[in-house]
Amino acid sequence: MTDVSAQIKKFQKELNSGTSALVLLSVLSRSKEALYGYQIAKMLEESSPEFPMMKQGTLYPVLRSLEENGLLESTVEPSVSGPPRRYYMITSDGRSALEEWLGIWKQTKKFVDTILKG
Repeated sequence: MTDVSAQIKKFQKELNSGTSALVLLSVLSRSKEALYGYQIAKMLEESSPEFPMMKQGTLYPVLRSLEENGLLESTVEPSVSGPPRRYYMITSDGRSALEEWLGIWKQTKKFVDTILKG
């Protein structure tokens, strides 16, 4: 017999990993200033406290991956309240990717909604 809670957790993890990059690019595309990781995490948490979709442990590897792929750029600045902070900004390639990914997301969502409705 399968452990249902383990299956739910696995499904949620897989679903989150596929949407994290899209969400992060979207948040950064709407910001007029560079944002640091904890700031992004708090924004996501505040935007939907009943649905905590992305933990901080997931956030930083996705930010690094997006930067490695040229979709984000970052700068490190000293902080008066602790260690230096890495600030992220979306690049023009990141904006292009976001536009493409949004199209794919909308198609995927429409397909899944259609199938689930029967």
